[in-house]
Amino acid sequence: MIPISTGVRVWLATGHTDMRKGFASLSLQVQEVLRRDPLSGHLFCFRGRRGDLLKVIWHDGQGACLFTKKLERGRFIWPSLADGVVSISQAQMSYLLSGIDWRNPQEAWRPTSVG
Repeated sequence: MIPISTGVRVWLATGHTDMRKGFASLSLQVQEVLRRDPLSGHLFCFRGRRGDLLKVIWHDGQGACLFTKKLERGRFIWPSLADGVVSISQAQMSYLLSGIDWRNPQEAWRPTSVG
């Protein structure tokens, strides 16, 4: 898991991204399209066309990190093409990585008594 410290923001690039891109290409997209600094320590998330692949770039102060997650079933819930970039909380990021709808997470039903 990515050790996210206080004050770090999570940014989602709306739309889909070519998943053949590496850190250099995604960093350039962060600078030119999202108008953010890829070396800021914030997390920048990109989703592929099919929606089952996610890439996260992050600079930890010492070097660049590129994380990839592919869902076996389902798709990552992604915002519409409204303005190109959306900021989410760290808790929403955890939901997103688990394949849960981060916009409206639902508590799983649990029995209230035994027997």
